[in-house]
Formats: sequence, structure tokens, C-alpha cells
Amino acid sequence: DAQLVETGGGSVQPGGSLRLSCTASEYTFKYYPMSWVRQGPGKELEWLAGTSTIGTATYAASVTGRFSISRDNDKKTLDLQLNNLSTEDTAMYYCTKDTAWYADVSRYNETGIIIERGQGTQVTVSS
Repeated sequence: DAQLVETGGGSVQPGGSLRLSCTASEYTFKYYPMSWVRQGPGKELEWLAGTSTIGTATYAASVTGRFSISRDNDKKTLDLQLNNLSTEDTAMYYCTKDTAWYADVSRYNETGIIIERGQGTQVTVSS
């Protein structure tokens, strides 16, 4: 059974918004830092935003001010609000369960942080 399930993707015009959600099936959700990452066509996996177990957030420079990550430990959900979308945001979006949360976003370039990743939800931005 899938442990992390993402929903909320779709097609939107430039400047539009979407809200992605990730639902975890594990009761231990509250003990893990979580992130959102994406992979665009022909691109490498890109880390976007991370949250500590208590909801402290950090963001990649490319999405700061446009995307907002949040979690609800009681509901075992992780959300990502996407605003002011551009065609460059077209990608498959995944939530991840991580080994750690970092205030220094450069640490998210390191390998071995992701414990688990969901199947993803597609976001397409086009006019």
C-alpha cells in the first residue's frame, strides 16, 4: 500500500494557483520532516520546500514568495500552495519523507535525505 499519496495537480494558466496535498498512511507522520520536490520534463529532481516536524518551513529561492508549505499532524497531511504559476513550474510534484529538516537550504542538495517519495501529481501550466 502507498504510504504517501499526492493529489491536487492539474492544468492551470500562467498566473494561476493550485493547492497540492499529500496524505500519509503512517501514524508516525508527525515524527518526520517532510518536503515537496518536483521533476520537470528533461530536468533533474528539484527540492522546493521543507517543513520540520512542528511546521517550521524553508524554501528554495525559485519558489520563495510564491509557494507555501504546511502540515497537519493530526490529519497526517502535507500541503503545498502554489501561486503565480508560470510555465516553468510544469512538473510532476512529489511529497517526501525526510531524514532531517534544514534551515540551510543548501543542505537539501545532499543525497540521502529522502526516505520515501510518493507517486506524484502532475502540474501543467500553459496558456
